[in-house]
Amino acid sequence: MENSEKTSAYHWNITHKDKIHKSKQEVWSIISGESNLELFHPFCNKNKVISWSQDSSVDQIEYLNGSLFIREFSKWCIEEGYNLYINQLGKPSSYVEWRLKGVGSDCEVKISIYPYFCNTGNKLIYFAPFNLFVRPLLKSYLYSVVGGLKLYAEKNIQVKNNHFGKHIWFS
Repeated sequence: MENSEKTSAYHWNITHKDKIHKSKQEVWSIISGESNLELFHPFCNKNKVISWSQDSSVDQIEYLNGSLFIREFSKWCIEEGYNLYINQLGKPSSYVEWRLKGVGSDCEVKISIYPYFCNTGNKLIYFAPFNLFVRPLLKSYLYSVVGGLKLYAEKNIQVKNNHFGKHIWFS
């Protein structure tokens, strides 16, 4: 699967990856299912499907703090990953890539976020706010999401709210 259909519009991204001791096919079956975030996302209260048909899938995330976000999937490659745009209602979209890679009998999961906030316009103006504020908060967020997927995939345990700690933006 080729990377990045729209990453040139952004200066920076935040990426987190981890190895899950399950096959790529098993991990794919988790992340490609309807309302899948309710199983493993520690900040997701509800994951309502609006339409679910691969490239044209759309769903809504209600975070624990009540914020609503829409995810619009733009590229879907079976057992490889997908690309999507996510935005809070009325705000610009961030771009996200989910990737799966087989590593022997295991699966490496990698999520990259290209956030809209502080990520377009003048690099010099946004360098400090992005690196001091946005990057650490999104790194923590991704650690929790991938950690939740790992816990669910390996132990079949549905992840509890704030399992890895609260998040200032989503809890």
